[in-house]
Amino acid sequence: MKTRPVSSPRPLRKLLSQVAGLTLALVLVATSRAADAPQAANAAGSATVTPAASAASKAAASAAAMEALDDKQKLAIGDRLSFRITEDKDEPKPLVISDTGELEVPYIGRVSAADKTCLVLAKEIKAELEKKYYFRATVILGVDLFSKNRGKIYMVGQVRTSGPLDIPSDEAMTLTKAILRTGGFTDFADKKHVKVTRKRAAGQEPESFTVDVSEIIEKGRMDKDLGLQSGDLVFVPARLVNF
Repeated sequence: MKTRPVSSPRPLRKLLSQVAGLTLALVLVATSRAADAPQAANAAGSATVTPAASAASKAAASAAAMEALDDKQKLAIGDRLSFRITEDKDEPKPLVISDTGELEVPYIGRVSAADKTCLVLAKEIKAELEKKYYFRATVILGVDLFSKNRGKIYMVGQVRTSGPLDIPSDEAMTLTKAILRTGGFTDFADKKHVKVTRKRAAGQEPESFTVDVSEIIEKGRMDKDLGLQSGDLVFVPARLVNF
């Protein structure tokens, strides 16, 4: 008599199937996490910013902000500026270039400003601030209003009208232009020895020029004409012999 094989009960088969499926799922999850681990480590590493990298980034941003300042238009007496140090997070401060061509800057006092661009002046102020007061100073300068006049020159001696003469902001003033605007020479003027005296930095002797204006006017030697600056004193002497 043949013996029939005993088959497993259905509940046991179902249980074994579930165990096999769970095991496979756990293997797949473990494999997936192992594959993702290097990517997560790389992401965490790339997100870490060192203090040195942060400082370099801030320095680059500071330099970029200042390089955007104007480097073409030169400043002059009477110009109204806005001044700001970005690290202070304060509102811009209004400043005016004085009659001496200087700017009163917070912390460091008077700074020569006339005949410099915003970029040049800002870099000079930055250097002074970082000597004592700041680790890093991002100086932002802008012109709120240009003065109508670029200063004054002073005419004395043998000219029709003596006194101060404004330098217009939209033109370059030369010696011959200044003399013509006073009404010209008097009859006794020594046109060949017109003297221009120019102030220099504190502690330095004034600079002086002697110009033969007759050569410029009568012979057209415009290359001999002298450009004037704010504060220049023009003296036209009288001829020693009048006839």
